[in-house]
Amino acid sequence: MSLQDFITPDRLVLVPGDPGFEDELAGFQTGFAQRPDVVFAARSADDVAAAVGYAAAEGLPVGVRATGHGLPDASEGGVLITTKRMDRVTVDAEARTVRVQAGVRWSQVVAAAEPYGLAPLNGSAPGVGAVAYTLGGGLGILAREFGYAADHVRSLDVVTADGRLRHVTPDSDGSGDGDDSELFWGLLGGGANLGVVTELEIGLVPVTRLYGGSLAFDGRAVDPVTALRAYERWTATVPDGLTSSFAAVPYPDVPVMPSHLRGRYVVSVRVAYTGAGGERIVAPLRGIGPVLADSLREMPYADSRTIHSDPDFPHAYYGDSAVLSGLGVDATAAMGELLALTGPDAPSMYVVQINHLGGALAEPRPNAVPHREGRFLVRVLGGVDDPARERLHRALAAVEPWTIGRALNFAYGAGGRTAEGLYDSATHKRLAGLKSAYDPANLFRRNYDVSVSCRA
Repeated sequence: MSLQDFITPDRLVLVPGDPGFEDELAGFQTGFAQRPDVVFAARSADDVAAAVGYAAAEGLPVGVRATGHGLPDASEGGVLITTKRMDRVTVDAEARTVRVQAGVRWSQVVAAAEPYGLAPLNGSAPGVGAVAYTLGGGLGILAREFGYAADHVRSLDVVTADGRLRHVTPDSDGSGDGDDSELFWGLLGGGANLGVVTELEIGLVPVTRLYGGSLAFDGRAVDPVTALRAYERWTATVPDGLTSSFAAVPYPDVPVMPSHLRGRYVVSVRVAYTGAGGERIVAPLRGIGPVLADSLREMPYADSRTIHSDPDFPHAYYGDSAVLSGLGVDATAAMGELLALTGPDAPSMYVVQINHLGGALAEPRPNAVPHREGRFLVRVLGGVDDPARERLHRALAAVEPWTIGRALNFAYGAGGRTAEGLYDSATHKRLAGLKSAYDPANLFRRNYDVSVSCRA
């Protein structure tokens, strides 16, 4: 069959040289080029099914892209499905759920849920795609209270490699074609390695306000390792419902930066807490040193994006992560090497963030999200050139003795490492079985910037 067999008057299909082709490839990640042979600009699940059907007929790899924060390098020489036009959001206030299509951003869900006194389990950046984030686990700003976003999914609509649109739930029986409940398990944590999710239904939480924000310190006036050690000790005292992270960022001296951050090396603690007594709980952190900036306050949930104030403009970046078993004295000392390699004396800019795990994140759930025993997640972002990437991996090697794995959603950029460390052996084996059953031709080879294929 030819490509023309999959084109209809209302279906947007582009090839190199077509008007709009390059614009369709543009996204939040600018560091790596997309070079698919064909782009299906999907408006519906039928468009997605047609794209998968064409790829299967031609034996081409499939990549999926919504908002462009991730980079589906599987599309190189193959088929790229863009889903940004699939942006319907439907809230069921009585059931406390929301249905979101594949191109929906978290900012849309926050806005749709707010009138009902509800909130989604979104991450820190409102422009991130809700579906891809959730398939990778979804470590949100209220994660220690409610767990991963994936833990709250009720159902998924997914196009598998056979071109079939399936509605899968924890109780799906596959309608005689297999146990789709196992597919439900694998999609949540397995990323886009098993199919293209066109829509999902996920639970909302009854949250309207929270105590949160950031405490920032001058990293040249305060020893970053000492600050990190103080943060680690503090995390041992906080309620399970309090979610926080530690960050170390050397801000460039450029006009677009806020004046109080421009040219400074800033270490900070970010906090989100829906309980009472937030100011009392965070008080010990003020002993770290003179406060450079303080945005801690009671806020409506709709303002929670200001806790991290992640950049909302497209840019180039590469990154990786390490899930740690702990961050005691020895590990904190090793973090000194990591911070030195990524600090203000580094030849290029790096961003380090350390998320406190545990709480509801540690609870076992029926999905493939791994490493729930982890206590901290170290994330490092840097430049896309080879020296910057090599230095980043040297930095993460400093904490290798405490590393139990990596996080799929925080392995950014093309050319990343393989599936090493993304899953424990039991999860890896189970996903391998699903891969063989649902995608034996391996159409969905590389998504979210790393190979998550679990084939032996």
